[in-house]
Amino acid sequence: MDTQRVSQASPGGGCPEHDQQCLKLEEAAVRIQAWWRGSEVRRTLLHEALRAWAIQCWWRQVQAKMLEQRRRLALRLYTCQEWAVVKVQAQVRMWQARRRFLQARQAARVIQSHWRWHASQTRGLIQGCYEVKARRLELDIEILMA
Repeated sequence: MDTQRVSQASPGGGCPEHDQQCLKLEEAAVRIQAWWRGSEVRRTLLHEALRAWAIQCWWRQVQAKMLEQRRRLALRLYTCQEWAVVKVQAQVRMWQARRRFLQARQAARVIQSHWRWHASQTRGLIQGCYEVKARRLELDIEILMA
């Protein structure tokens, strides 16, 4: 309630300065107004705090989603890199194994050809020599049985 209204509402149209009842009414009106204004301020602050809290909750939720997306992306990239490394390692190991196999196969072929030549020379199955003269081939073959 406004102080002017209180003073107008008092009998006689005005409030003498030393009238106790008028001063008490004025003090009561000021207290009521202060209480009301404080209540309004507290209510407004409460609403603003609740709105800020809601915005903060939403923002934290958005940040958590973004962090989870970043984590998933990092995990996918890490997984892709690990698979790429594994594939490269497998290819290198396969290449090394194949190279060792081909070397062993070539060595076996060399050994087999030398062994066959040696066996054919020493066992006496077929011994001979050949000579190419002009346009004719001369063969001299001896077959020995051991």
